[in-house]
Amino acid sequence: MLVIRRELVDRIVAHARADHPDEACGVIAGPVGTDRPERFIPMVNAARSPTFYEFDSSDLLRLYRQMDDLDEVPVVIYHSHTATEARPSRTDISLASEPDAHYVLVSTRQTGPLDGPYELRSFRIVDGQVSEEDVQIVEAYPG
Repeated sequence: MLVIRRELVDRIVAHARADHPDEACGVIAGPVGTDRPERFIPMVNAARSPTFYEFDSSDLLRLYRQMDDLDEVPVVIYHSHTATEARPSRTDISLASEPDAHYVLVSTRQTGPLDGPYELRSFRIVDGQVSEEDVQIVEAYPG
């Protein structure tokens, strides 16, 4: 199960709406060993596409170096779908390379860049196998 603060969900959705009609993408890093998403890092979709996302390779390298320096890992890898449901595509599955990450998808197909309903789901993707997981949205993490 993914436990995530409401403020982070709101930021994912806002990023997805802002980049619509292109897919938005980003990472939420957290301390090694905690599985707790903490630091929101919106990325640029280098593909600038409504049907595909791609992290810029130099931005991604810089991000991984920064996370390494801060003893962080990518807890959440998120992106949006603009015309389809929030479910990983075959391409999404083939590109998933972080077996410990939660892959969060948000669909803006109903309202596009406007306020209104959205669909947000989380998946684990390991060796091409996809399993959906529950998402618990909290105001603050316990403890």
